[in-house]
Amino acid sequence: MTTPKPLALTAKDILPEAPAPLLLGRVWSHAAEGPCPVLLRDGEVLDLTPIAPTMSGLLDLPDLAGALRDGGPSLGPLDRYLDRGDGTGELGQLLAPCDLQAVKAAGVTFAGSMIERVIEERAKGDPALAEAIRAELSEILDGNLRGLVPGSDKAAEVKAHLQKAGLWSQYLEVGIGPDAEIFTKAQPMSAVGCGAQIGVHPGSHWNNPEPEVVLALNSRGEILGATLGNDVNLRDFEGRSALLLGKAKDNNASASLGPFIRLFDTTFTLEDLAGLRVGLEITGEDGFALSDHSDMSQISRRPADLAAQLLNATHQYPDGAMLYLGTMFAPTRDRMGPGMGFTHKTGDIVTVSSPALGRLVNRVRPCDAVAPWSFGTRALMSNLAARGVLK
Repeated sequence: MTTPKPLALTAKDILPEAPAPLLLGRVWSHAAEGPCPVLLRDGEVLDLTPIAPTMSGLLDLPDLAGALRDGGPSLGPLDRYLDRGDGTGELGQLLAPCDLQAVKAAGVTFAGSMIERVIEERAKGDPALAEAIRAELSEILDGNLRGLVPGSDKAAEVKAHLQKAGLWSQYLEVGIGPDAEIFTKAQPMSAVGCGAQIGVHPGSHWNNPEPEVVLALNSRGEILGATLGNDVNLRDFEGRSALLLGKAKDNNASASLGPFIRLFDTTFTLEDLAGLRVGLEITGEDGFALSDHSDMSQISRRPADLAAQLLNATHQYPDGAMLYLGTMFAPTRDRMGPGMGFTHKTGDIVTVSSPALGRLVNRVRPCDAVAPWSFGTRALMSNLAARGVLK
């Protein structure tokens, strides 16, 4: 297998279009000899390690805005963390903007993806069957699900109707029932950042990216900001059995986050998420190109409600959490042949974008060909202790 050229990016390529957004992230700094939480200001990467050595601790500060007012010492321009390609540079590497936080995800929160999950279930993981099932179900389900409020009396009526018609599914249960699907997408410290390679299980023959908006929550359940995510998914594995969800979702480099967490402030609020348009672009070495978008206005559950179902009196996350809000759409355009739908090929470049949050860009490889995940929580603590920055 030939080694592809490094994925070349610049700061201008990945940053939000908004003026002076408040951006937090993480870099591996060669100068600091380890990972650092950082504030991006005027293109400069400012080290926040003296304020809090982890992103989890930083987001838990009682007065985060005050703590960030003076920034920190410069670790150099962002471009020099990108100039060697694949999210690396002369000064270090751009990392996912989270560390000790749990990486969680909400499922089937958009009508389009809800229908696709039912199709996967009925196709038993066989992409060749998907198109016929899609034609059979889409008109019936789409008409019933659009604009439906999960857990409402109307949703209960629709459930009874679909059950009577033999169309009920476990995915519809969490899509329109009172309880959202919240699952573990990846382990703390395992997510990859912008520019890095993302992994698809080598045994999968039907898979896709899942472009999502991701909330950043502290241990108190406060929603402090948002970033972009790619919840890389194996449709064939999960389609064979929902009990394979862990294998379909949590693989080496299968969770991508970034490029930065945009903190909420007077220019960007939680309410603004409802107006976001999120784009997806896929370009393949075979000449395949796909460009599409979806709107957060189509989400069936409010982001705050999903956050409340994640972290509450019955379930705590003392290190905070990153919460994928659900995939807006799954690409279905034929790639491997008529009726076969979409699946990834090695070398695909995937871009998830939003003017408010920037661009998350990754290249696809088999997850056993991506560098193994080796720097976990124990390694982080050892590194911070050796640097003398633990408080």
